[in-house]
Amino acid sequence: MNKFEINDLNLYYGNGENHALKSINLPIPAKRVTSLIGPSGCGKSTLLRCLNRMNDLIEGVQIDGRLTMDDQDIYGNIDVAGLRIKVGMVFQKPNPFPMSIYDNVAYGLRAQGIKDKKHLDAVVEKSLRGAALWDEVKDRLKAHAFGLSGGQQQRLCIARTIAMEPEVILMDEPTSALDPIATKKIEDLMESLKQDYTIVIVTHSMQQARRISDRTAFFLMGELVEHDETATLFAQPQDDRTRGYVNGDFG
Repeated sequence: MNKFEINDLNLYYGNGENHALKSINLPIPAKRVTSLIGPSGCGKSTLLRCLNRMNDLIEGVQIDGRLTMDDQDIYGNIDVAGLRIKVGMVFQKPNPFPMSIYDNVAYGLRAQGIKDKKHLDAVVEKSLRGAALWDEVKDRLKAHAFGLSGGQQQRLCIARTIAMEPEVILMDEPTSALDPIATKKIEDLMESLKQDYTIVIVTHSMQQARRISDRTAFFLMGELVEHDETATLFAQPQDDRTRGYVNGDFG
């Protein structure tokens, strides 16, 4: 079952001057990890931002085609704020809020008017456990989030996303600023998270895409060159451009 269906999607920056995504057709399956790979500037992060309409915030962006989530057109008449709760996002660099660990996780719930402390306590613990961070921070929940390591901060951001009960988690180069040990923890976390969430990740690392994704899509100059099961795409790419990229011949 597919969580998203992308059909003939085109995106232009600068009021039509820059054709950044060109007739993209891509299914994204539910509760699996899909990696978007390709050289810098190929459109993979742009496509990721289409999934929660973050590109709406950029002036002069034009989009045509069809993009559905659970058969609903997300560029139709929908509640965009509600969409962004369902489709959470984790960015390249950890971006915890300047407040305590506890308050970071509870922030979104409080913003929705939830004040019951028992409920907040339960969600904070559940979310931190879901992000594999609870055992490391349970005795210092009131400590400032900036005191955590980079890898812990990124997992805190994932916990903050989980607390809002999304259906999808988008990750834009989530480990590029982390050391190998922290990267391994995030990758292990993704393996467990896909039991409950659809995950779409942008990565420049071919090794990471091989390790963590079920399906992989290769982009080049705004075009989707090919997509397939990850093992198949890396072992038997159908396009010479894909073959060159996964073999490290360019990019």
